[in-house]
Amino acid sequence: MYIPAAFREEDLDKLIAFMQSHSFAALVSIQNQIPVVSHIPLAVTRHDNNVVKLTGHLAKANPQWQAFQESESLAVFTGSHAYISPSLYEKRENVPTWNYIAVHAYGRPEIITLNDAPEQMNQMIDAMMDTYSADYKAQWQSLSHTYREGMMHGIVGFEMVVTRLEGKYKLSQNRSEAEQRNIAHTLLQSHDPAAQAVGKVMQQHLE
Repeated sequence: MYIPAAFREEDLDKLIAFMQSHSFAALVSIQNQIPVVSHIPLAVTRHDNNVVKLTGHLAKANPQWQAFQESESLAVFTGSHAYISPSLYEKRENVPTWNYIAVHAYGRPEIITLNDAPEQMNQMIDAMMDTYSADYKAQWQSLSHTYREGMMHGIVGFEMVVTRLEGKYKLSQNRSEAEQRNIAHTLLQSHDPAAQAVGKVMQQHLE
């Protein structure tokens, strides 16, 4: 990802928090030299020595999981975004742009199947439910063993240790403080919830 110095974010706590808050990601892999992508929820966890892991699963019918061993994959996390009009700058001769946050996590997913690793498969299911639907766990465990096994045979789980993490916080940091405050104020007054969200993040950065 192209990241000018002004927009580069390397604070691991901030990057992990963003990924956890925007965990419906685009997972990109290379299969037969062609990019393939799935839009899926991911559980983002932090472990000893600042190891970050992404856990998730694909439908077994989705061929993307067969590409996991070919090369590394990329998980793309994005949040709210907003158009920035050049009318908000102090000088008239400026061009429009877009403000947004994106985090890219690279790694090689390790495949988890019920036949090969039943304990890991159950751990993956638990991690996903803990992240997205903890209230459902009791209901899931109350279902028949046959039904649960059938569901788990229909998916391929994976765990991806993040080997490289890139964060881009494009929030007008290359502009003057007065311009940044004017942009943040304008976005906060917008009727667009996404623009308001960007304005709020900009305001937090300024404070």
